[in-house]
Amino acid sequence: MPRAQSINQNPMPDTLPNCRSSGVVLRSVALLNAGVLGIALIQASSWSDALAYGLRGFALLEPVLFSVLLLLYLLQPRLSKLPYRQGATVVIAIAAMISLLFCVLWPAVYALTADNSYFDLTRSVLLGAGSSAVLLVYFRLWRQALSPALHEARLQALRARIRPHFLFNTLNAVLGIVRSQPKRAETALEDMSDLFRMAMEEGHDLTPLRKEIELARRYLALEEMRLGERLQLNWEIQPEAEAALVPPLLLQPLLENAVYHGIECLPQGGVIDVRISTNGRELVLEIANPHPEKRGDFKGHKIALDNIRERLALLFDVEARYQVDAARDHYRVRITVPYLLEA
Repeated sequence: MPRAQSINQNPMPDTLPNCRSSGVVLRSVALLNAGVLGIALIQASSWSDALAYGLRGFALLEPVLFSVLLLLYLLQPRLSKLPYRQGATVVIAIAAMISLLFCVLWPAVYALTADNSYFDLTRSVLLGAGSSAVLLVYFRLWRQALSPALHEARLQALRARIRPHFLFNTLNAVLGIVRSQPKRAETALEDMSDLFRMAMEEGHDLTPLRKEIELARRYLALEEMRLGERLQLNWEIQPEAEAALVPPLLLQPLLENAVYHGIECLPQGGVIDVRISTNGRELVLEIANPHPEKRGDFKGHKIALDNIRERLALLFDVEARYQVDAARDHYRVRITVPYLLEA
């Protein structure tokens, strides 16, 4: 399978699964329990045997599995700093050692006998190491399978940011004031240059929210020059939220939709509300704008949301949520992601 590449065509590095992600935990539990159930069905000769084997397998698996997951949860900050191969080796070693520990401490439960002690100990180590290795391979393949979607989503957002009509409209607006307001025209050209420079920067999985806000403000400054008083902005941002990490190219495409499918379609214009807050566990971003009542077509908004949905699914799995409130005269997008801070 070809590896996904970032915008500048450099391969995306392998990373360990985030053991503090509920999606990773749920998938690990589901996959290993499914494996136990499959083994029970292979061994059984009747449904009653399958039930008995399955229950016994679940009873043996769960204490070991949740002990491993708990330890990995505690070590996640350190594991995330290790190279992939080194981190994978540590994870496999942890799973093997905990499996061995359970076998030694509870020999009656984990079938440790005097005659077959070395066999049982070896089997426990191999089962723990093998199961963790299978999960690591699964998460690595899962990431590689979804990474092209992330790459394509980034490219789509980048193309949306440099739409030709945005470029031409902005240049025409600058030409219109270059004689009467040269200082303002110079500032507008600098904002445009900075906007395109930031758009061409190498993309990372996560970026500080303050950079996204800075880019969004530069974009909206250009739109304000074009639309004048028709475009009003209301920013409500908690100071502690600006240090959070979010997917890049998140705010600007949504704001662009709010301008082109909302404010620009209204002769009187309107107010775009941007609210960003955190409760210490989650970061909530909400963008709302008025919408023409006669327009029931939300296709433009949907394209941006589909773009963002792909990246949220890859980066945060089930921990990310987005909600859309598409009423007759307004459109509101609410995105919730885990509150992560820079190391």
